[in-house]
Amino acid sequence: MSITEKILCSKSHEFLLDNGDNTYTVGLTDYAVEQLGDIVFLELPEEGTEYKKGDTFATVESVKAASEIYMPVSGKVIAVNTSAADSPEILNEDCFEKGWLVKIELTGNEAEQADLLDYEDYKEEIE
Repeated sequence: MSITEKILCSKSHEFLLDNGDNTYTVGLTDYAVEQLGDIVFLELPEEGTEYKKGDTFATVESVKAASEIYMPVSGKVIAVNTSAADSPEILNEDCFEKGWLVKIELTGNEAEQADLLDYEDYKEEIE
């Protein structure tokens, strides 16, 4: 099963992957990365920081633009992908596996995921 069969996507182009242990991986979708072009800077939060659904938790800059990245569900950051922060071009190479941004523990409830789309529906929505 590919990762795109397991993720949920927000309308603001973040993905959420259930790790199966009450933690989730958050990152940018391939569409968002394509739209940004060559990514040159990534600012990620510190571990332990808590965010509500919709809060800005990171910033990404490309040769084209700077964008805020929003938390798709409420959660507490338990891991930060420092490799992506140190080498933001990783996102252009592999935004799902190597270029994930943070891992979180949910602090909200599962109902927050109701407006997230599975990858196929997300792809249809952006076309």
